[in-house]
Amino acid sequence: MLKQFLLLFSILLFTNLNAQTRTIAFYNVENLFDTEDDPTKNDNEFLPEGANEWTQERYQTKIEHINQVIDSIGVPMIFGMCEIENFKVVQDVVDGGSMKNTHAVVHYESLDERGIDNALIYDKTVLTLVESGIVRFKMPEPSTPSRDIVWAKFNHGKDTILVMVNHWPSRSGGQVESEPKRMVASIAASAFIDSVLAESKRVKIVFMGDLNDTPDNKSTQIIGESLKPIITSKSGEFGGSHNYGGEWSILDHMMVSKSFLKGGTKVKQKTAKIYSAEFLLTEYKEKIVPNRTYGGSKYLGGYSDHLPIYVEVKMK
Repeated sequence: MLKQFLLLFSILLFTNLNAQTRTIAFYNVENLFDTEDDPTKNDNEFLPEGANEWTQERYQTKIEHINQVIDSIGVPMIFGMCEIENFKVVQDVVDGGSMKNTHAVVHYESLDERGIDNALIYDKTVLTLVESGIVRFKMPEPSTPSRDIVWAKFNHGKDTILVMVNHWPSRSGGQVESEPKRMVASIAASAFIDSVLAESKRVKIVFMGDLNDTPDNKSTQIIGESLKPIITSKSGEFGGSHNYGGEWSILDHMMVSKSFLKGGTKVKQKTAKIYSAEFLLTEYKEKIVPNRTYGGSKYLGGYSDHLPIYVEVKMK
């Protein structure tokens, strides 16, 4: 009996030593622009002489704030970002913190007129990048181009992990009036997901991003037909990741394939969280809201107008 107990204990200990918990996170970092003028982009607001007086000092503070978030959620294995200007600013995040020697960047330039893109940072010591690309969709006329969906496929042992980072068109002009734009993005994303799953049901998909729609909207529900939403109102202290007019809502989403919930490397669904550390919050008109970088053109020195989201992943 003692021998059986010792054997079982050894197996459990060995299994625990060889299993590692990491995080996958997403963060709308709110206008991460560099301080240099790019004549191909409408970045005039975010220049030292621009309306926001975007100086090198303010830029460096922003980089430090993002790294504070990264460190506080355990240096994610995968970190999706939106509202970033270019590859350089994402690389500055990597070089400016604890990821410098371990992480790499996937980024593509979109056609967005302000020049803001999506990107992801991944731990190259754990994941092997197989391929990456974009899903580009055409907006209804007379709309201007939106941000591309950035995707990357990784290998980890016997597992294949596909990551999609999204930032769908805004609600400018009203939720109902702008909904057709997000429907275009949703249909394009859904078609891409279906093509991946048609090729292999075993691929572990994580879909993340600021969709500018809530779980109740049709655009997000279309993605939910193929993937399981894991960020809900119960995931955070305030029931949402974004606050508008004093009301919280979930605009930042994470959804995963069924294959990512079982076997091998897997998402621990119950750990999905809207992260609301005290430093990410402030008070405005007697209500708790995200501690953002700007209020209009007034520099507030905060973090973002969105809260980060993340989930724990058990590695094998």
